[in-house]
Amino acid sequence: MKIYKVTMTKDISDRKYITTGTLEQLITYFGYTLDKGESWQHEKGNKKINLNPKSIKSLMTNLYNSENNAAGNGYSDCSFDFEVEK
Repeated sequence: MKIYKVTMTKDISDRKYITTGTLEQLITYFGYTLDKGESWQHEKGNKKINLNPKSIKSLMTNLYNSENNAAGNGYSDCSFDFEVEK
């Protein structure tokens, strides 16, 4: 199984939060973020959120969209990147 290192960067403070795990572990870890974004997907201009993405790239896209959906102005100042560990 592949192990991924996900880095979330908050642009305003330039803080970096790093998490590692398999795709399944990362989906569980970021479950609240995905749920939060899904709860706002019905608002005009927001993106649809997949709670069970099938790839790491899809997870990154859904996390980014989730943060933006939940932001008051539609832009959260968060970005997500990943690296393959193993």
